[in-house]
Amino acid sequence: MRIFYNFIFKSLGWKFKGSFDELPPKFIIIVAPHTSNWDFPLGIMVRSIAKIHATRFLGKSQLFKFPYGFIFRALGGYPVERTKDNNLVDAVVDIFSSKDQFSIALAPEGTRSKVSRIKTGFYHIAKKANVPIVLVGFDFKERTIVIEEPFYPTEIIADDFRYIIQFFASITGKHPEQGVDMGMYDSLITQLEIEK
Repeated sequence: MRIFYNFIFKSLGWKFKGSFDELPPKFIIIVAPHTSNWDFPLGIMVRSIAKIHATRFLGKSQLFKFPYGFIFRALGGYPVERTKDNNLVDAVVDIFSSKDQFSIALAPEGTRSKVSRIKTGFYHIAKKANVPIVLVGFDFKERTIVIEEPFYPTEIIADDFRYIIQFFASITGKHPEQGVDMGMYDSLITQLEIEK
């Protein structure tokens, strides 16, 4: 499939900026902006072309029901129940702790629709599991997969999220009006202040 995906990827004019060549055994990939149904098949192609086949993804539980559930599981998906009050962060941290090699890919917006702020679960998973975060942007305007160097969360959450959101704000999704913008940073910082 890698040869086929590579052919399609290049035929559509896509390219890479950066690489996945020197990743540690455990990491979290954050992919944004997530604005279209095209993001998922593009992500599957990128995962195969870049030879990071073991990277899994979390998806809403509805995707894993009949009749298509077996497909999403075969592609490496883990179902997430959004309606229940479950501690997803600790559950994923436990998976990281139990394995010598493990990685997941997540969309920090959590949906294709426009949101006012990104979710922070990936950040807390990375911090608790002591694994780095790899930022990956799907830039439809430039037809480029932009890959940043892995970084570990610091003790200054505001600075970390400024870096994350600035990176994704520079990436143009399939539907730019639904993408990440710096207003999400202000909203996130306000929410974090309220939660203190």
